[in-house]
Amino acid sequence: MVTYKGIPERTPQGGFKVYRDDKLLSPEPSQKLINHSPDGFNWGYGGSGPAQLALAILLDTTGDEELALRNYQDFKWDVIAKFPMGQPFELTDVEIGKWLQTSARSLK
Repeated sequence: MVTYKGIPERTPQGGFKVYRDDKLLSPEPSQKLINHSPDGFNWGYGGSGPAQLALAILLDTTGDEELALRNYQDFKWDVIAKFPMGQPFELTDVEIGKWLQTSARSLK
């Protein structure tokens, strides 16, 4: 099981740190698709930092650019925006998989 952990500690770019297990999750792969937030990640509201985080987590979890791009805004509103702003969070790949099964838009 993979666990994503958000820590309300700033990176040098200005966003908050998010770990995939014990490794810092980079916003760069998701920023290559859409760069909503040059600063990096945030959560607890519906802005650009949470959008970048939603895209990064879906891309990292699924490895599927099309699936991530089709679903990250809904994932942002359903999951990322609901985490308490400025507070730590944890999210597992199992929870993400359940969200994908029940809420994801089909690629067709």
